[in-house]
Amino acid sequence: MSNVYESQHPLIAHKLTKLRDVATEPKKFRELVRELGGLLCYEATQDLGVQPLAVKTPMGEAEGVELTDRIGLVPILRAGLGMVEGIWELMPNAEVWHIGLYRDEKTLRPVEYYNKLPVSPTVEVCLVLDPMLATGGSAAATVDILKKWGVKRIKFVGLLGAPEGIQLMQERHPDVPIHLAKIDSHLNEIGYIVPGLGDAGDRQFGTG
Repeated sequence: MSNVYESQHPLIAHKLTKLRDVATEPKKFRELVRELGGLLCYEATQDLGVQPLAVKTPMGEAEGVELTDRIGLVPILRAGLGMVEGIWELMPNAEVWHIGLYRDEKTLRPVEYYNKLPVSPTVEVCLVLDPMLATGGSAAATVDILKKWGVKRIKFVGLLGAPEGIQLMQERHPDVPIHLAKIDSHLNEIGYIVPGLGDAGDRQFGTG
């Protein structure tokens, strides 16, 4: 799994543990999703393009850099929305494009219901955001859409992943790096990650 990056950061592990806890209420759950989104984005963007930039400091001139890659955030509705704010705090100029997919509970296959991408790409790098990489169907379908749109560099950023979802992504999109807080054991008979954290959307929005 050369393109799969499971975080080893103790702060991420600490916050993920709190996120999993069944006693964590929606307000705290949303805060943790936001914070984890920012932390994982930090790890996933180490290879962004930069160019030299000199700035004046109170004590003289310093050689620095500025980002050259324009970033697009693509949260998979609805659970992916919770990760956006944490990343925006780090990259306030990132564009956000919404793609709506839901999982058919009988077939476990993704069904697209919302897509407002412009005609041509406006960014160089897209981060696909979804707390759960479960079956992998929604993530793979979103990457399909972005590739057809014309984006050349795509990364998946999620909180938890199941081996089944990772395998599907690697089969369909081996060029897309996968950044996760943790890889869990397996999927159960209804396609939920075990031990997981339940339904990430319901727990964020208090609808479970």
